[in-house]
Amino acid sequence: MWIMTNNSYLSIVSKDCGPAELLVRARRAGDIEKVFPDAKVTRTTNRDYLYRAVLPRDVVKQALAAMIDHIDYPNFKDSVEDRSLHAAYVGVWCAMAGLQHPPPDIERATHARSALTSKNTL
Repeated sequence: MWIMTNNSYLSIVSKDCGPAELLVRARRAGDIEKVFPDAKVTRTTNRDYLYRAVLPRDVVKQALAAMIDHIDYPNFKDSVEDRSLHAAYVGVWCAMAGLQHPPPDIERATHARSALTSKNTL
């Protein structure tokens, strides 16, 4: 499962852990701790995700539920302040828009790209 929050990107899988645990992975330092402040994060360069932490499934469930309870924005991409994270999410938005038939109207796609441009020129 990929979790894209407005301040972190996580991959959560059942791998290299017990049945009551999940492996939470991240590509950027600090992303796991933003969602799981007490996590013991390790860094390894011989895997595709540099950062990882094994956490109890219940801890992961509680954190995800809390994130849902705190959604207060009308537009997810606009809530992402980190420029590089925003740019990555716009790329995902565009890729996923290509799966939609009919695709989103060009005005929305143009807005997403112009938002990316304006965030990168701040």
